Formats: sequence, structure tokens, C-alpha cells
Amino acid sequence: MAGMQPLKLMILLLTLLLFACTDPIKEQITQQIPLTEQRIELLAKALANGQVRNANLISQYGERLLQSKPSYKPLIDEFLKDTGTKGPMFVALVDRLNTVKTQPQMFENSQAIYDELLNLYQAADPVLYSDALSDPLNVLADMSDGTLPRVNAMSKAQSMAANKAQDFGTGEQLIGNPSYGSWTSGSNGMSFWAWYGMYSMMGDVFGSRRTSYSDWGRGRNYSYYNDYGRKRYSSPDQLRKQTDLDTRTKKSFQSRGQKYTSAYSKNRTGASSISSQSKSAQTSANRFASKTTNKSAYAKSSKSAKNASFRNSKSTTSRSFRRGK
Repeated sequence: MAGMQPLKLMILLLTLLLFACTDPIKEQITQQIPLTEQRIELLAKALANGQVRNANLISQYGERLLQSKPSYKPLIDEFLKDTGTKGPMFVALVDRLNTVKTQPQMFENSQAIYDELLNLYQAADPVLYSDALSDPLNVLADMSDGTLPRVNAMSKAQSMAANKAQDFGTGEQLIGNPSYGSWTSGSNGMSFWAWYGMYSMMGDVFGSRRTSYSDWGRGRNYSYYNDYGRKRYSSPDQLRKQTDLDTRTKKSFQSRGQKYTSAYSKNRTGASSISSQSKSAQTSANRFASKTTNKSAYAKSSKSAKNASFRNSKSTTSRSFRRGK
């Protein structure tokens, strides 16, 4: 028996060495993936069971508008998708999780993957998701010409006055949100907002003027996405692109001796009765700001990273399903 002691000691040392070489972040990723996956599945059930308050209100507002403004039906139908799992916000959560599971090489390192999983877990909280839906909900409210009240937000006139904001027309709450459109460069090098698909009716129907990034960045009004949810409801690559565009715009102004205030330099005034979860989640999200905005969490050296397209994105954490406030 005494001869077995050196062998046992060797086995113990090899075991300790193996644990020392194991990446603890990778172990956390392995544990977090099913948790995040389950959270998104539970959000889908909450939407189906009518447990997400602002999703229910979108349905009600949409039905009211279909009666009073039937010509808006194609656009209203697009917003009604946000009441379930076919809406761009929900689809983006699923797409981002699939990227983590099937293309981990797209991320800079294990920590970036883990951070993304936590962001997605938080984004799929029904309370936070309900808050995020206040933007498309309030676009429907504005489409009603005041017949339907805004929810979780001050009136447009009040928030414009508080923020000294420009009026970018009906649908302005969704400008800058990658679920509904994107910033594209014109022939003159300036960036303008381009709506996806049927959302382009926003400009066609309401005559909203073409929105340049420089104007919007300096004079935007409040929206939940831009002031509370951006770091959760955007992929790391989308955050990097937003930061790069803002930096280029600032440098362009500086080269002309002009001052430019970043679109994201401060929160705009305009929220009302927003959930405590959104406020605490924003504080939590700021801890990852330097990782997701100053440097892309997606690996830049990967050829697939250069060619991949991440059009949709969104994301959020709560221990129970409660109706959004």
C-alpha cells in the first residue's frame, strides 16, 4: 500500500494542474448558455400568454389605429409583430444567442462571449423587454394624432422642450435603433437614417424629412433604446459601429472648428414611470461600456467576422415574470 502513495500524489498533482489550466470563463459560458436560452424561451411564453404589458398595449393601439386609419395597415401590421416572437427585437435576441452558440470565433475572447450572454439574459427579462417596447408603442400613439396616449414617456412637446431637441417626425423614437433601420452613407460622405422594409412608410406617409446623423446626434429627443436600452439591445458589433460613426462625426466637426456633442454623451429627459429594473440594468450595462463600445467584442482578425452581417440586435434580467410598468 505504501508503494501506491507516490502514484496517488502524482494523480493529485496532475488533477490540480488540469484545473489550473482550465479557463474559468469558458466554464461560466457553458453554464450560462442554457440559462440565457431558457430566459429567451420564457420571454416567448410570456408574450404568448399576454404577460408583457406594453406588448398588449401595442396590440390594443394597433387595433384602434386599424379602425381609424386603415390606410396605415401595412405599417401597423409591422408594429403588431412586436407583440410576439416575429418582431425584430425578439428575432435579434435569438440571432445573437445563435451567434454565441455557433460562431464563438466572432468574439474577441471568452470574456466578450460571457458578457454578451449576460446582456442577452438581461434583455429577455419581460419587465425590461416591456420597457423597450415603449418606443414602438409610442410611435403608434403619435400616429393617432394624440387620440392614444404615450406610455412610459412624456409628451413629445414636453420632452422636446426639456431636451431642446429637433423634431425628426413621427417614428423618431426608433431612429438609431438597429432593429428598425441603419445609418447609411450618402454620396457626399454624410450618414443618413434608412428604415428597413415597411418601416420606410414612416417617411412616405408622414413626410418626415431625411435625417442626417449629424443633425440627429446633436438634437435627438428621448427614446428608451438610446437612453436606457442601447447597450443591451445591440450586438457588440452594432455598438462598435455606433461609436465609430459618432467619433467620425465629432472629428469632422472639429476639423471645421465646430463643436459637436455626442448623441450618447448624456441621457435625454423623457421617461416617465420607467421600471426600477431599467434603471439598475443601465448601471450594470455601463460596466461593460469600454469593452463593447471602444473596442469591438467581435474578433476583428477573423475573415468571417469581416463578412458577417448582424443587422438585428437587442437585449436584459429579472427573477420573475411580471407585467411591465
